[in-house]
Amino acid sequence: MHNLGILLSGRGSNFIAIADAIDSGIIPNTQIAVVISNLASAPGLAAARQRGLNAIAIEANGRKRQEHDAEIIACLRDQQVDLVCLAGYMRLLSPGFIEAFPQRILNIHPSLLPAFPGLDAQLQAFEYGVHVTGCTVHFVDEQLDHGPIILQRSVPVLEDDDPHTLAARILEQEHLAYGEAIARVLSGNYKIISRRYLPKTGDQ
Repeated sequence: MHNLGILLSGRGSNFIAIADAIDSGIIPNTQIAVVISNLASAPGLAAARQRGLNAIAIEANGRKRQEHDAEIIACLRDQQVDLVCLAGYMRLLSPGFIEAFPQRILNIHPSLLPAFPGLDAQLQAFEYGVHVTGCTVHFVDEQLDHGPIILQRSVPVLEDDDPHTLAARILEQEHLAYGEAIARVLSGNYKIISRRYLPKTGDQ
């Protein structure tokens, strides 16, 4: 049985999609061991508790990032977490956090990386005038929205879109993509060459 640790700061819609993917068997042999937020008021924590999950607030409260991350790392290790999934977690991870879980931290970003990293990616794409955008699930490394890409889903930008309708359609694809990507990673049936995520073939 694989143990997931979820980090969130807000409503946690991607967390809920992950939980649903586990319940439906899209992510097999997996359970959510702990849901952690840097904000005690995060609606995602309440949603986790409603599902009977272990939900913990570890607030930053002006603490140094390394100190705050160390407490989260200790909690994840205590829960024997195999894979850490960021689901709208609005704090940058320290290098020590990333070193503690090498190639075991996933993030989902609402653009086709490397285009439009950072905040408000959907608005960035809309204002740039692209005709296609989407979402990306990737491993987390020391740089923002940068690690090896596991899976992407594209979303067309429609003539009558505004930033809100575009963001809503991207979010629908995020909910599908994250569960699929987690299942791929937990299967172990992949390799990373340079920055490329590649499925293993039968003879590898």
